[in-house]
Amino acid sequence: MKGLCKFIKSIAVVCSLLCALVFSLSFYVHFTVAENYKVYEGESLDFGTKIPVTAVYDNAEFSGLNTAKKTGSSFNVNLKLFGIFPVSSVKVDIVDDMYVAVLGTPFGIRLYTDGVLVVEVSDVDTEKGNVSPAKMAGIEKGDIIITINGKKVLSNEDIAKIIEQSNGQPLTVKFKRNDSFLTTQLTPQKSAEADKYKAGIWVRDSSAGIGTLTFYSPGFQVVAGLGHGVYDSDTGVLMPAVGGQLVGADIFAIEKGKAGSPGELKGRFNSSLIASLEYNCQMGIYGTILGSMRVGDLIPVALKQEIVDGPAKIICAVDGNGPKEYSCEIKRRFKTDNDGIQNMIIKITDDRLLDLTGGIVQGMSGSPIIQNGKLIGAITHVLIDDPTKGFGIFAESMLETAQSVADEKALNEAS
Repeated sequence: MKGLCKFIKSIAVVCSLLCALVFSLSFYVHFTVAENYKVYEGESLDFGTKIPVTAVYDNAEFSGLNTAKKTGSSFNVNLKLFGIFPVSSVKVDIVDDMYVAVLGTPFGIRLYTDGVLVVEVSDVDTEKGNVSPAKMAGIEKGDIIITINGKKVLSNEDIAKIIEQSNGQPLTVKFKRNDSFLTTQLTPQKSAEADKYKAGIWVRDSSAGIGTLTFYSPGFQVVAGLGHGVYDSDTGVLMPAVGGQLVGADIFAIEKGKAGSPGELKGRFNSSLIASLEYNCQMGIYGTILGSMRVGDLIPVALKQEIVDGPAKIICAVDGNGPKEYSCEIKRRFKTDNDGIQNMIIKITDDRLLDLTGGIVQGMSGSPIIQNGKLIGAITHVLIDDPTKGFGIFAESMLETAQSVADEKALNEAS
C-alpha cells in the first residue's frame, strides 16, 4: 500500500512538472509569435520559434504549400505546442509580392500642425500680480488647441489675435490631450507691461528637420521616410500634421557620434519639391509624390518572418555623393511587431561609415536596410551609449502604412 502511495505521488509530481513546463513554453510562444502574418501564395509559414509549433487550419496542418487559399484571402490559424497543446490564434493574409523603389536619399520636412501645440504655460503680469489664465483653465504643456470660440486655430498668429481681441471675455477652448478632446473656459488677462490681453500660452504651429527617405511605392504613389514620427522637442508629443512638404536636402557636414553623445548629419533644404506631406505617425513620414520620380529597379519587401540575424546592408547619403551601401549586421530581430518601431537591433560594421559618422547619427533615420536582396526595414534610432548600434522598423509595417495613406487619399478624393 505504501509503495502504491509513493508511486501515485511520483506520478503527481511528474504531471505537475510537465504542466509547469507546458505552461512556460505556451507563455513563451504567446509572447514571441505575432498576432498576424503575411505569407505569399504557395509558400510555407515559419514562426521562427525554437520549440515545435504547429499551425492548424480547418483541422489540418497549415504550411502554406498545399493550401487552397488564394492571394487576397485572410483567415485564422490555431497554434498548437508540439501539435497537441493549443496556444493561441493568429491571422494570416495571403499576399502578392510587394515591390518598392529603395531610396536612401536625404530629405527635408516642413510640417504644419492640425491646431497649435502648447509648449509652455506661463504667468501674465497684471496690475494685481502674476496670474496664469491657461493654468486656471486647466490647459497644460503638451495639449493641442483645436478651436477657440468655434474658430479653427492653425498658427501662432491665429491664437494671438483671438486672445488680444477678447477684451478679457471668457473664451471657449477646445483642445486635445492624448486621445481625448476636452473643452474649457479661458479668460485672458491684461498684461501691465505689454498693455494687451494674454493667456500665458506659448504654442508651436510647425516643425522642420532632416531625415532619410526609405522607399517609393509606384503602386501607391507614396514616398515613405524617417521610420519614426516627428515629435515636438519640448513636449515629446507627436506633431499633429495637417499638411506640409517633403523637399530635397543637401548634407554639408557631419557631427560624428560617440558614446553618450549622438552625432548628426547637418543639411540644408534645396529647391526640389518631392511630395506633399500626408501623414506623420509613429511609423514615419508619408507623402504623396508630386510629379514623377526617377527610380531604378524595384526590389521586394521582406515579410517580417523572413528577416534573420546576420549580415545586411544599409543605404544612406552622408558624404555629399549620393546614396551608398554600407555593411551592417542584424544583431537581433524581435519576433513580434509589438515593439512599434523598435523591431530589430542593427550594428554598423562598415569601417568607411564608422570613420565618417561613428555609426548611426541623427539624420540617418529612415535609411533602408537590405538583406538577401529584399528591403527588410529602416533605421529609426541610435543607442546613445553605443552609436555603432541602433533600432530598425519592419519595412512590412511601413508599407502597410503607405497603403493606408493611399487608401485614405483615394477615399477623400472620391467623397
